[in-house]
Amino acid sequence: MTETTGSSSLLPLEGVVAIVKRDCPTCVLVAPVLCDLAQRGLITTIASQDDPTFPGEAASCGITIFDDRDLELSYRAGLEGVPTLIRFSGGVEVDRTVGWSTSLWSTFFDDVSMLTSYNTMPKQRVACGSRTLDFGMPERLAVRYGGEVLRSRQIELATDEDEWEQMFSRGWSDGLPVVPPTPERVMRMLAGTTREPSDVIAIVPPDLIECTVEKIAISAVMAGCLPEYLPVVIAAVEAACTSEFNAHGLLATTYFSGPVVIVNGPKAGLIGMNSGVNVLGQGNRANATIGRALQLVIRNVGGGIPGGVDRATFGNPGKLGFAFAENEKESPWSSLATERGVDPGRSAVTLFAGEGPRAIVDQKSRTADSLARSFAACLRTVAHPKLAVAFDALVVVSPEHGRTFANEGWDKARLKTEVLSHLQLLGSDIVRDAGGIAEGVPLNLADSILPKFRPDGLWFLYAGGDAGMFSAIIGGWVAGQEGSTMVTKEIAS
Repeated sequence: MTETTGSSSLLPLEGVVAIVKRDCPTCVLVAPVLCDLAQRGLITTIASQDDPTFPGEAASCGITIFDDRDLELSYRAGLEGVPTLIRFSGGVEVDRTVGWSTSLWSTFFDDVSMLTSYNTMPKQRVACGSRTLDFGMPERLAVRYGGEVLRSRQIELATDEDEWEQMFSRGWSDGLPVVPPTPERVMRMLAGTTREPSDVIAIVPPDLIECTVEKIAISAVMAGCLPEYLPVVIAAVEAACTSEFNAHGLLATTYFSGPVVIVNGPKAGLIGMNSGVNVLGQGNRANATIGRALQLVIRNVGGGIPGGVDRATFGNPGKLGFAFAENEKESPWSSLATERGVDPGRSAVTLFAGEGPRAIVDQKSRTADSLARSFAACLRTVAHPKLAVAFDALVVVSPEHGRTFANEGWDKARLKTEVLSHLQLLGSDIVRDAGGIAEGVPLNLADSILPKFRPDGLWFLYAGGDAGMFSAIIGGWVAGQEGSTMVTKEIAS
């Protein structure tokens, strides 16, 4: 009679194991052959993924059917399709074949052609997908059988506790609902990178806590990211935690700004980031969640909580998460990442300590010179019209404005030079109390001419919708060593 077992006592295995499932036409087709092989002692075990009574023919063969509905055997064997035949010797796999093929099976079993059932079979049938690959199953099995892949402490909630409300009450949220980071979801997220979960990516301020790939994956799950976004989030965390970017100072300042993530290269297109209509607004999953994941890392790993170390007087809505892509495909210029030393065709993130966007409205200028002067007039207001050198700025140039410059052959370097030439400020106009305004630069600079921005403090990129003669200024935080410097990191797999 047929014996059914469901423990791992069959391991280490010996001889040939056939792994099948009833819900597979190819497995049903080959069941008579499996029985014939078992009768001749050529198969020692049949493992069934979904029905411990399948194949029924095994009952007449006296073969042991291994109940693999928990899929431990299939998972440990790395199964992708059924039927699969695996030959073990001393518990070690020495050969395998997947699906049905008369030529492959006759090679696998030297005398299989002598079987009546074999000779009545079609020459070939494709394998069915293994249950280990069903949606959500790889992550569940990895958590169950994959060893200690995840090292983060798991929080157990009572049956009647609302997990969403618990995450709010425990202070893990940025004010919006976050996705519960179950082990299965975290494992699925980790599939988006080739890095090991235990790899330390950065030391996250303000508490200076080691941040692993696993911790970033947890934050990415909570933010609503897809696995393919994870390499971008990892690069953003790396950039944010550099001394040049100075995330600790950015948190502690009472100023408006927070991390702005700009993505360049093929990766932006592959993950569907928005670089066009409503580029700085809502509606795109990648844009909305990548910057949010970075902020959740800073909050939940680094301890950067508003009202604690985060001392912003106002902040800005972008501190929930501010990420977008440059429209390189249609841009007349080289990309921001290329300007910053990244080879063309490579993907990168650039972090800028920025406030919320403000508008440049110029619907009249039809020459590059006139439009550059408009840009300069608007840029003069960054932080305050009477403050010079202290703040950086990023300008997002729209397609309509970009065409005005491109039609006269202006590249980014020319645009920057022309705009900066209109931002040379007379010290007498911007010293304290000039114009009846107490704010301004020190009085000893009254005879100077001061640039509004430091030489490396003004940047341009191309994005936005086709309609509308507008561009956007993202004003920066304090520039240089006392504040933050723009940082660019390549995106690794």
